[in-house]
Amino acid sequence: MSRIYSLAYLTSHRCTPTEAVRVAAANGYAFTGLRLWPNAPGAPQQFLLGQPEVLRETQAAIRDTGVGIFDVEIIRIGEAFDAHTWDALYEACAALGAKAILVAGDDPDEARLTANYARLCEVMKPYGMTADLEFMPWTAVPDAKSALRIVNNAGKPANAGILVDALHFGRSTTTLADIRAIPRELLHYAQICDAEAGLHFTTEQMIHTARCERLLPGDGNIDVQGLFDALPADLPVSVEVVNFEREKTANPGEWAGICLAASRPFVEPRA
Repeated sequence: MSRIYSLAYLTSHRCTPTEAVRVAAANGYAFTGLRLWPNAPGAPQQFLLGQPEVLRETQAAIRDTGVGIFDVEIIRIGEAFDAHTWDALYEACAALGAKAILVAGDDPDEARLTANYARLCEVMKPYGMTADLEFMPWTAVPDAKSALRIVNNAGKPANAGILVDALHFGRSTTTLADIRAIPRELLHYAQICDAEAGLHFTTEQMIHTARCERLLPGDGNIDVQGLFDALPADLPVSVEVVNFEREKTANPGEWAGICLAASRPFVEPRA
């Protein structure tokens, strides 16, 4: 069975939404991801919300190429969370046919975070997308065990999900057994990249790597092979490799191709 690949936002961060769709199509991806909401005020994003002409152009590119939108970023659940803050995002995602919204958990009060995650799933349900909670070691959801606990305590909503990112697997206490313990129905896609593994990094170092300096699969020492062997063999793979220095030598299309070629050996069936 051939894998389904999505071009992650961070791999195509130099592209507009329309460009990302066309770059994905030109390089053999079935989907692309978009960041239509920044991960912090003023942080980088792709501009589409409130711009109907961009939405129409992106929809046209989807029709022309057959490339779909897999995931859209990002909703962060903080202490003052209101699920309706993102109503415009849900509507845009539905208009684009997106499958998932990436969710980060920042609230240190786990009971409140859990309740708000359940509320988010409830509000998103009519839009037909999953709410995929990504564990990241510097957040209030630092590992796979905590993500699973939150989803279970939220009542395991029908549109709940857990997102596994190879980088956060390699820099958290998450084990392969923890990955295997995630129920299949909660896994909708996983992100692939590489880096130096370990638990010795500062928060600043972890964030810098995640947003600026990931490595191609095989160029670091994260157990990428073990991770993807532990994940379902039919799970869609989001190729998420942002590396500002390496990208200086390749345009967005070339970089998308390089990242996909480096990822395939770790997830394609072996003879």
